Amino acid sequence: MVLAPFLITFREGLEAALIIAIIVAYLIRIGRTDLRKYAWYGTGSAIILSAVLGALILIFFGNLSGVSAQLFEGTAAILATVVLTSMIFWMARNAKSIKGSLQEKIDVSISRRHLIGITAVSFIAVFREGIETVLFLAALLGSGVADTMTGFGAGMALTVIISFFLFKGTVKLPLDKFFKYTSVLLIVFAAGLFGYGIHEYIEAAEGMGYETGFAGMEAYNINPANAANPLHEKGWLGSILKSLVGYDGNPEVLRMMGYMSYWLFIGGFYISVYNRPFFDRIFRMNGRRPAVVPE
Repeated sequence: MVLAPFLITFREGLEAALIIAIIVAYLIRIGRTDLRKYAWYGTGSAIILSAVLGALILIFFGNLSGVSAQLFEGTAAILATVVLTSMIFWMARNAKSIKGSLQEKIDVSISRRHLIGITAVSFIAVFREGIETVLFLAALLGSGVADTMTGFGAGMALTVIISFFLFKGTVKLPLDKFFKYTSVLLIVFAAGLFGYGIHEYIEAAEGMGYETGFAGMEAYNINPANAANPLHEKGWLGSILKSLVGYDGNPEVLRMMGYMSYWLFIGGFYISVYNRPFFDRIFRMNGRRPAVVPE
């Protein structure tokens, strides 16, 4: 259960570091090193606010139990899915233009002498990643607070190390490729979260005395009889898969349908955006071109 929070924290933290590195590098390139402090003001404020929000959620969750805890976990999982998915959509369409867009915003702030704009750009970039991380970790708290926080700490530590070399200029990461491949990671996590959220809502409904009928029925059961078996969802391998991809050895019908639907629609969107040449070849083979090609 440590691996999922570690990977998501590392991914989101590094994304924020990349954006701040672009802002700082641009200020240095145009000879305005005196304005770097505004970028750090925004970064620091976003980190503090994200940490406070995370602490409040942790305290709130610690006081929940039973149906209340299930509703909280289900809501956190669905909300995290929505936020992560929206970011996948946004990154897919804007990854190549992020650098130019940031530089344009910095130029506008400097020309208008609205230097607080630099702080705002930095704050929004970091706080957005902070919110995503907090929501994802909140959805995992039910699986184990200690493991979740351990994964978070390890992810942050690695992010800080790589960010140090990133700002020193000894490490360079191509933005478009970084966002392209890490978006796959987000889709995997988001699909698992979506299924987990549905599962928690079903359990909460049953706990409140509602009949879930066909939706709450067991779709199948491939769990080995022995829970210590690695392939059991509580075994070492099953636990890893459950944490990373939402694996469940005996899911409810609605959970299975929701999970598969997410992969079908969001996975299809990802392929259509990032593998445009693949679709172009298919249409050429059929002797026609698509009327509308995703940007």
